[in-house]
Amino acid sequence: MIQKIKQNRSLAEYLFPPSVNQGAYRAERVDRFARFEKLTSLLDDSFTIPGTNIRVGWDSIIGIVPGLGDMISTALSGYLIYQAKQLGASNWVLARMVGNTGLDFLLGSIPIAGDIFDVFFKSNRRNSRLLKKHLDRRNAS
Repeated sequence: MIQKIKQNRSLAEYLFPPSVNQGAYRAERVDRFARFEKLTSLLDDSFTIPGTNIRVGWDSIIGIVPGLGDMISTALSGYLIYQAKQLGASNWVLARMVGNTGLDFLLGSIPIAGDIFDVFFKSNRRNSRLLKKHLDRRNAS
């Protein structure tokens, strides 16, 4: 786990190069991105199902509790979207993130089938990729 956080930190340092953000502001953004990635990993790929290559996270586990579990998962995903906004995601990226989270909430609310859907549709991981791609493109130009 420590190694994964270090990898995320170096990715964050790549996404927020010194030429873009100086001093304490840059360090705060690097730390915020590392926390964003850590929570994403906890929610979507914390555990491997024994005997398979399928990874699940707390989002899928919490989602088993009817109603309340999906609301808690959506609230945590909403927090990640808020963090993405703080990191500089565009309105278009934020709208796509909300769409991923909304789809996860709607389909994840269906008993049994929704729980299976949650295992394979990792909205937080998708949102993380959207944010990384946006930040990479923004810093490249």
